[in-house]
Amino acid sequence: MMHLAYNDYGTSGAEAAFVAVTYLFIFLFSIIGYLISAFLLMKVFDKAGVQGKWRAWVPIYNYIVFAKLGDISPWVVLALVVASFIPILNFLTGLALTVVMIMAAYRVAEKFGRPWPLLLLFILGPLGIWIFLGILAFGNSPWNPNVRPAPWASSFLADKTVWSGIPVQPGQTVSGANGNGYGGYGGATPPAPGYGSATPPPPAAGGYAPPPASGTTPPPPAPPAGPQV
Repeated sequence: MMHLAYNDYGTSGAEAAFVAVTYLFIFLFSIIGYLISAFLLMKVFDKAGVQGKWRAWVPIYNYIVFAKLGDISPWVVLALVVASFIPILNFLTGLALTVVMIMAAYRVAEKFGRPWPLLLLFILGPLGIWIFLGILAFGNSPWNPNVRPAPWASSFLADKTVWSGIPVQPGQTVSGANGNGYGGYGGATPPAPGYGSATPPPPAAGGYAPPPASGTTPPPPAPPAGPQV
């Protein structure tokens, strides 16, 4: 009796081709998605006064800058990103990172004068995030950092750093390589005159001003002459 050998070469080749096409599609979609996100972040950063368009195109760093605009500490975001690569903690840290970035998005939207329900777009995934960033980037609302402090302003989540070229909320107490405890744009804002600054006091009101001392003390006047004895 003759047995026919089963040859699955054709089937395996088709499956391998399908897998390769699938991975290629995912790779291309990831590249296109990243380019769209970076472009929209660049427009948002430009409206917010961030110096340097390159910041929006650096992976991970661009979202750290976005977090700073949302008054979230960049070190918290960086720590969560690093911890998300740990196999045991990746689920919890990934969830925490998502929550933190939504908090930052809430603050950025507030500074653009947008209501918080706009964050519901995040339910749509990447498409919703692109719509959210597009509304901020191309909307008519200007950037206004003069808003109430964040609810977490006194916690470890608060941004207390100063990075050159990245604005912070006015009046925010910050620290950093080029900061000295005062908020400002890319650096520290000195205190107002009269509160510890080196600004000299204003001149006195009009009137007679004595001439400056010459540096020598004049001799005392001679006593009056008495009667001759």
